[in-house]
Amino acid sequence: MPDATRIVINTGPILALIAALGDLEVLKSLYKEVHVPVEVGREILVGGTLEFGVQQFMDASWLNKWKIQQAIPPFLDNTLDQGEAAVIQLALSEKIRTVCIDESVGRRVARLNGLLLTGSVGILLRAKREGLMSSVGKPLQRMQKNGIWLSDRVVSFALRQSGESEQE
Repeated sequence: MPDATRIVINTGPILALIAALGDLEVLKSLYKEVHVPVEVGREILVGGTLEFGVQQFMDASWLNKWKIQQAIPPFLDNTLDQGEAAVIQLALSEKIRTVCIDESVGRRVARLNGLLLTGSVGILLRAKREGLMSSVGKPLQRMQKNGIWLSDRVVSFALRQSGESEQE
């Protein structure tokens, strides 16, 4: 989990962090610049039937919310959803080394493009490591309660890394 000062973030991690913490302030504390491609902003503002995360996203006025759509190369466009493709393309075009993507295919493609990665769980672990939160377990539970799917392996890893679970 890279300790970058600039990051481009995808829809899934934004919603997962809102589910875990109620807002996006942790990102403001961890990064100097948090970039959100217009495609990701659109996905969030659609909000689904519950409009989950819309208000918190709109309230985070400090986010660098891009207004210009990314020109997505065919490989990214044909491999990933619009949000992930835009995150990777924005990072590459703006020379931002770190992206925040939770989906495994998006993470693989980001690595193939030489980008550093973190995800919503990585951000929680970094926040705990930097003293911004006392527990990772409770936010993980809130993520799951709010409909964010986490594998047992990811939860166990996070709890071990945070020192909140016995080492295997």
